[in-house]
Amino acid sequence: MNIKINKLSEHTGAEVIGVDLKSISDQRVINELTKAFSNYSVLVIRDQNLSPNEFYESAKIFGKVFKQHNKKFALKENDLVHYISNKDKFEDGKIYIPGEGYHTDHSNDISPPKATILHAKLLPSYGGDTQFVNMHLVYNQLPDDLKKSIQNLEAMHVYQSTHSKRKLMSLPRITEKIKEVIHPLVRIHPENNKICLYINPIRIEKIIGLTDNETLALLDNLMSYVFKKENEYRHKWLNGDFVIWDNRILMHKANGDYDMNEDRYLFRIMIQNEIFERT
Repeated sequence: MNIKINKLSEHTGAEVIGVDLKSISDQRVINELTKAFSNYSVLVIRDQNLSPNEFYESAKIFGKVFKQHNKKFALKENDLVHYISNKDKFEDGKIYIPGEGYHTDHSNDISPPKATILHAKLLPSYGGDTQFVNMHLVYNQLPDDLKKSIQNLEAMHVYQSTHSKRKLMSLPRITEKIKEVIHPLVRIHPENNKICLYINPIRIEKIIGLTDNETLALLDNLMSYVFKKENEYRHKWLNGDFVIWDNRILMHKANGDYDMNEDRYLFRIMIQNEIFERT
């Protein structure tokens, strides 16, 4: 394969042209893709048309597949492949928009997935972008006194924080295994050694040693840096996009700014993590 890799922003994201994931076998190409993923944190492989099983096999290029928490969204063809759709609703009839609000995936797991992959199958005529924020850049922007104050802090992550503004789908009882886990607020990326802020306002219940008010005040302060546009790559989806992103260095959010009468449907899979190093 004669592949081409183009940067999508100054700091995050690259697109790959000329790869057919159905027939990829050249180890040199695979090595180039995995290296590009590590370098750019978001890799967009264009013009794919994969069945659930083909998507699963392609995902394994990047590591072992992670078992996602909510089997409600598993595909019949392969239960390790899930779907994202704007056609699911809460019990009250309100449309469920997967991925709303800045977060990092499955941080309530003991070892959260290193990567998430989406494959676009149906897209609305406008909107539905995904925003990615580089948390290494965010950490570097923090004032020195703030960096020092959070250096050794840890947070308790749960499925859904009582403080979260975003409502999640309820987990089936059989999957309610992990009640709470503890992760540091500052981590070192295991491949590139970049220091990253690791927060998730949807799942952080408390910061160890702080009161609820202190926890919320600190999270609000840290999130004010997340919202800065210079740290963001905003992905505008094209049909056939295979997008993998690095949960170890990014936060992301989906946008529900499109006509809900149109379909938005993507396959989703996750990749297992290596152990993070603490700072």
